[in-house]
Amino acid sequence: MENSTIYFTQRFFNLLKEFIILTKPRVNLLIIFTAIVGMLLAHKNHLDYELIFFASIGIGLAASSAAIINHVIDQDIDSIMDRTKSRPLVKGFIKPLHAIYFAIFLSVTSIVLLYALVNTLTAVLTFLTIIIYSLIYSVYLKNLTPQNIVIGGIAGAMPPLLGWTSITNQIEPFPLILFLIIFLWTPPHFWALAVYKYNDYKKANIPMLPVTHGKDFARLHIFLYSILLFCITLFPYVLSLSGNIYLIGTIIIGLKFMIDSYMLMRSKSDTRAIQLFRYSITYLAILFALLLVDHFWYLNLY
Repeated sequence: MENSTIYFTQRFFNLLKEFIILTKPRVNLLIIFTAIVGMLLAHKNHLDYELIFFASIGIGLAASSAAIINHVIDQDIDSIMDRTKSRPLVKGFIKPLHAIYFAIFLSVTSIVLLYALVNTLTAVLTFLTIIIYSLIYSVYLKNLTPQNIVIGGIAGAMPPLLGWTSITNQIEPFPLILFLIIFLWTPPHFWALAVYKYNDYKKANIPMLPVTHGKDFARLHIFLYSILLFCITLFPYVLSLSGNIYLIGTIIIGLKFMIDSYMLMRSKSDTRAIQLFRYSITYLAILFALLLVDHFWYLNLY
């Protein structure tokens, strides 16, 4: 009896682990972080911790549901690519139908929670984000055009805007700039990975930019996007939405991003591509952290 209890307990926790993997928790941590930054920047005085908590849960559940649907749609592709062939659906640890049920449960819970405890605008925008990423991007764009990640980046750029609307219940210029920052960050971030994993994407016949137009073309566009990204990150300061702490910090990390992108274009090294991909994640986290530090430093001064 004791052995059977231990066995079923282990099975339960192993299965739970696989379901958590489906939600792409590491990606979701960055999504939730940028959403929370949007919430904190939207506050003018005292923080509404209850609203922040429920909005974070709702946005996190929505991101998780979209990730699961992406796993279901991409399971055939995932079985071909070395990077993804150990995912739960490919290995058969979880049945696709069970994953779909789980995704529906999370998405419905997310929208209901946001509608009931946050506001209608955030619930509607979150629902549209799920549709854009899990259906429009995953079903159509990913296999249709080398600009898939550019257009699909709309969904990935939504979290700070969702965070802002959850507090203010309105769309304003500042969160739209944050949206544009992530929107322009997404292509060089993913194209750097696609350059490094070129053979994987080619084998799976996914029309990523390095596959359809060549690695050199992709490296050039990574560099060009890094310039655009650097320019848009200056907008919060130029429009007096942030101060000197943000300006100095974002110039330093932005220049490194551009230099690394330029060196990738010049050296044509796949090692530099994966290094840029990893740095891009750190870059975005630092940039949003700088926005927070600058914001609360300004509030304390004035």
